[in-house]
Amino acid sequence: MEVDMDNILEVLKEKIVEILNVDPNEITEKTTFIGDLCADSLDVYQIILGVEDALDISLDGEDVETIANVGEAVLLIEKVMENK
Repeated sequence: MEVDMDNILEVLKEKIVEILNVDPNEITEKTTFIGDLCADSLDVYQIILGVEDALDISLDGEDVETIANVGEAVLLIEKVMENK
């Protein structure tokens, strides 16, 4: 798969919708997991696991803990995929 932010954002959106049952049109790069999506830490963990499986990557747990919004998650995933 070509590494670009649009592809990563789409995969991330799919996992967010699947786990949190929210409208994908409401998810932007500025959307926060806890504030806007009402996700708890377990929800975020499940989203990240789903993205890791879908993209065949592994994200560092300490890096994941710093993610506040969708855009930060996309940037982290992009960085990991580029170094894969």
